[in-house]
Amino acid sequence: MGSSPADAKRSGRRKPHRAPFERRIIRSALWLAVPGLVVSAVLIWLQDWTLESKLALLFAELVVCALIVAAIHDQIIRPLQTLANVVGALREEDYSFRARMAVPDDALGELSLEVNMLADLLAEHRIGAIEATALLQRVVEEVDIPLFAFDPSEALRLVNSAGERLLQQASPRLLGKTAGELGLKACLSAENASIVPLHFNSDARWFVRRSSFRQRGIPHTLVVLSDVSRALREEERQAWQRLIRVMGHELNNSLAPIKSIAGSLHARLSGTALPAEERADFERGLGIIEARAASLNRFLQAYRQLAQMPPPVLKKSTLSPLVTRVAGLETRIEVKVIPGPEVTVMADPDQLEQMLINLVRNAAEAVLESSPSAKGPNADSTPTNGFQPSVIISWKLLDKNVDLTIDDNGPGLLNPSNAFVPFYTTKPSGSGIGLVLSRQIAEAHGGSLELTNRPDERGCRVRVILPRPA
Repeated sequence: MGSSPADAKRSGRRKPHRAPFERRIIRSALWLAVPGLVVSAVLIWLQDWTLESKLALLFAELVVCALIVAAIHDQIIRPLQTLANVVGALREEDYSFRARMAVPDDALGELSLEVNMLADLLAEHRIGAIEATALLQRVVEEVDIPLFAFDPSEALRLVNSAGERLLQQASPRLLGKTAGELGLKACLSAENASIVPLHFNSDARWFVRRSSFRQRGIPHTLVVLSDVSRALREEERQAWQRLIRVMGHELNNSLAPIKSIAGSLHARLSGTALPAEERADFERGLGIIEARAASLNRFLQAYRQLAQMPPPVLKKSTLSPLVTRVAGLETRIEVKVIPGPEVTVMADPDQLEQMLINLVRNAAEAVLESSPSAKGPNADSTPTNGFQPSVIISWKLLDKNVDLTIDDNGPGLLNPSNAFVPFYTTKPSGSGIGLVLSRQIAEAHGGSLELTNRPDERGCRVRVILPRPA
């Protein structure tokens, strides 16, 4: 290895000065020409010509010698300068320059050929790298899972569109912020391939995967988030379905004979000689048994809807008339519809209407329960003590979805974690399957259903996300 100027200076030795390559070429050419000029000058001087002729001939020889030296210099230096320009352009990632005189069976031509082939190869690699980068960026943008890349200081350096939707901000406002500021600190501190909760959606469960990569020599951490809440809910739903099928089979086998025997005994009481008081006790007891068996059977049939939900038959449906029709079905209070943009969704209109009916009915019942004037199913919704019952339906367009919102000003959710638990209800006559069925319908359509307390005022907010046709 050659020593650097700094090493030579420290060692006390001076590097020998070398003339530039061009001067060495000229000097070598002159050394080749000088002996011939000297011999020619001696021979010319020995001739008996006039002095003017001798000087003119010597001058002509000097001129020719200078031209030959210049030609030699040009033939050697110019191709090297061209090659230097080509190599410099390659270093600057400009692959449009090529060396001339690239011909075989020639030392300089073969060098030019090799440089041109190197330029072609680098150009191909550059185009391939650009195409691969563009494809990677396209894939990262189109993939529907949030992707984040953090540098060693935990500052965000890359985010895709799914990550922007999760954080509800555009990438220019997100890049440069730390994981703690973005609420993603748990993704970097938790174990790899684990499930972590995030504050963006209390109902969602996120599966975190981390990997490392280097960009310009700097290590980065890639975080990939997958929303597994839907998969977990599907597993939970299937478990409930299996439980309901087993319970339904066993209860049906018991309820049918209980109801039949109770009815038969009730019919035979008329032919027995019993005191009136004992007869009344028997009739009342058998009536209770028969009524409770029938009630339990109806209760069970309602639960079996969870296990027998048919898949939706999708077709194009206009949202506005569907929402207006559902709002008109609620007669206890006025349901206000704030018209949004005209939009068509791919949905099963019957299932979608049933879902909206359940949600609007729940909102209306929540409002009526908190209204001082609500005394029954036909209670007047006239405001009392300044309370105005309110149920509002609105919708807006997102990038690829429709965001439908149902707001009420009822008491809100006291225990949001139990809202979607099957059979859980706070209503005396409720079955606890309305919200579960509604979310099952939304997810069967490729959407989602969220239930939260309103952030701006008292009440509950139901948010239904439905995909739009491509």
